[in-house]
Amino acid sequence: MDLLKDLESLQFEYGVQEEDHCWLYLQGRSRGLMIKACAHATFFCKLLCNLRESLHEKQASKCLSTGSLHTPDDGALKVGIIGGGRLGKQLAHVLFQLVPIPAESLRISTRRPEALAEFRELGIQCFYDNPSLVVWADVIFLCCLPSQLPKICMEINSSLDKACIVYSFVAAVPIPRLRLLLNHTSILRPHYQCGDSVNIWGSKKDITAALQDPVILHATCPYNPAGGIVLNIKWLEGVFYAALNVCKAREMPHLQVLQLLNGLFLSVHFESCGKDGASCPKFQLVDFVSKVYAKNLPQRRPFPWFDLTAVQLKETPFGQHLSTRTALQDHLTQLYCDSFGVSLTKEQRPVVCPGSPSQ
Repeated sequence: MDLLKDLESLQFEYGVQEEDHCWLYLQGRSRGLMIKACAHATFFCKLLCNLRESLHEKQASKCLSTGSLHTPDDGALKVGIIGGGRLGKQLAHVLFQLVPIPAESLRISTRRPEALAEFRELGIQCFYDNPSLVVWADVIFLCCLPSQLPKICMEINSSLDKACIVYSFVAAVPIPRLRLLLNHTSILRPHYQCGDSVNIWGSKKDITAALQDPVILHATCPYNPAGGIVLNIKWLEGVFYAALNVCKAREMPHLQVLQLLNGLFLSVHFESCGKDGASCPKFQLVDFVSKVYAKNLPQRRPFPWFDLTAVQLKETPFGQHLSTRTALQDHLTQLYCDSFGVSLTKEQRPVVCPGSPSQ
């Protein structure tokens, strides 16, 4: 038994003067930002893992049917984290347990690798070599301080592969500055705005446990402003254009890509969609590219390569489509919750679309 657990004199609030209690909401906001940041990164990695696994299966099946001796890679997503501070460690725990990213596919580069013994015991490599990390990884999470970022970018920008996605948590550095520092366009940066704070995030559970709480998980949904923290939805656009780039890297025809995305990410629908799923939203070519480009794109051609920084800074066809289709928003919300194994309310519970693969 922990005799010190819940002891009032050891609680954070105990040492705060009464006149300063009005600032305690910042503690809840900080926790809420941490939970949302880790949740959205987890969803992004889950989405990429599912996509890469499906692409690997298709490639392996094609090699088998053609008698090719070429063996495709296993499709496992390799994730690197730069920074071993509070955010970097929380993120590593969440990705390892909830995606889950296997230990051999998760590495951390930090100036103090000796302080990460808990991860080494799990089989996760911890070292201090940023350039080698980005050469190895498919996704890099930047969990460093703003003051450290220019030096880190200088170390890694010449080692970044075009397809490597840099996911930045450095809130003080905007996307145009990141693009300049990294000389790279495959960048994702979630942007959070804080309003009137309502502390629904709890204080006892660690981040991994918190994301298994249905109330907290629902509050992290991209379209949910609960807790006074709002995610800029341009991040969600970037996530799906990043998925298209993964398919482009394999030169997959765009019609097959659309079929794959619909099967993976829109395979559940609500009762209002009808028994035959006729009203269930489906991704179309014009959802991602202009009508003029779509009209002139041959059927066997892949999607173009998308600049993810431009996607998050400018209007896109997908953004326009997403903003006007509440049904699509609802389906993506369900996809988000389903990826964490948490259901919506009984009235909103979806059913599987006929002919769609199960998740």
